[in-house]
Amino acid sequence: MTTTPTTPLDVRGPTRAAPERGRRPKRRRERNDLKVALLFVGPATLGFLIFYVWPALRGVYYSFTDFSVLSPPTWVGTANYQKLIGDNLVWNAFKVTLEYVVLNIGAQTILALTIAVLMHRFTKSMAVRGALLMPYLIANVVVALSWYWMLDYQVGIVNQIMEWVGIDKVAFFGDSFWAIPTIAFVNVWRHVGYTALLIFAGLQTIPTGLYEAAALDGSSEVRTFFKITIPLLRPVLAMVLVITVTGSFQLFDTVAVTTQGGPVNATRVIYYYIYDLAFTRFDFGYASAISVVLFVILASVAFAQIKLLRAGESDLS
Repeated sequence: MTTTPTTPLDVRGPTRAAPERGRRPKRRRERNDLKVALLFVGPATLGFLIFYVWPALRGVYYSFTDFSVLSPPTWVGTANYQKLIGDNLVWNAFKVTLEYVVLNIGAQTILALTIAVLMHRFTKSMAVRGALLMPYLIANVVVALSWYWMLDYQVGIVNQIMEWVGIDKVAFFGDSFWAIPTIAFVNVWRHVGYTALLIFAGLQTIPTGLYEAAALDGSSEVRTFFKITIPLLRPVLAMVLVITVTGSFQLFDTVAVTTQGGPVNATRVIYYYIYDLAFTRFDFGYASAISVVLFVILASVAFAQIKLLRAGESDLS
């Protein structure tokens, strides 16, 4: 009688599966992804350092010097900042700029919010969105010159129409009372469509079920707007306000091609005053000092807006 040999039991326990061929270790894959990311980010970072960080650092250095391009910079310490405190033209430029910012931001935000809500409720047409964005795609210098000619006191079409209907003509850019409101109107016309589209994008993130529930509870349109729409739009509105306020303080091209700071410094905003000091009077040291102060002001305003409006929080979460 023959017996079949049996295979002895493997008492060494379960064996570890061999790694699959062709699969890269996780750490090596992450290292390769980092290299690819640095390859794409590198040119932008290099450009940022060369064209933003380095000029900013040089500007801070020049703010402590007397520099007129024709001679090497001479260290003067805080003399430029002391001069700034007693310079009435600087404070007038800040006052004019603040007046423009209040008019521009107030009108632009209200109009943009109204347009965005109307688009959200009645139409989401791409043609309407394109029409709203068209003024923003036109160069600001072209927009300023076009309105400058249309609002001209002698031959402007706006004053001609006003005269036909029996209204006295207005020197929109030549009158110290009307100059800043006119410049604010021109820039509102150009930017309001872009701002409205930003707010419209924020409106699309609000669930429609909230509006349906509010309607079932008998909430009016006005109450729904202030109790649901505005609170849920807070992060988007905060972002829009930071962008528009910072951009409004940087007003330059519209003034440069229309009033050039006149009449009698009525439109000499802070950016144009810095330009005048640096490239007309060649006082780069003093112009740099004002630029540093302006940077500190804008950074403080942006930080305060983000904190007060709680831009990082959302009621949707």
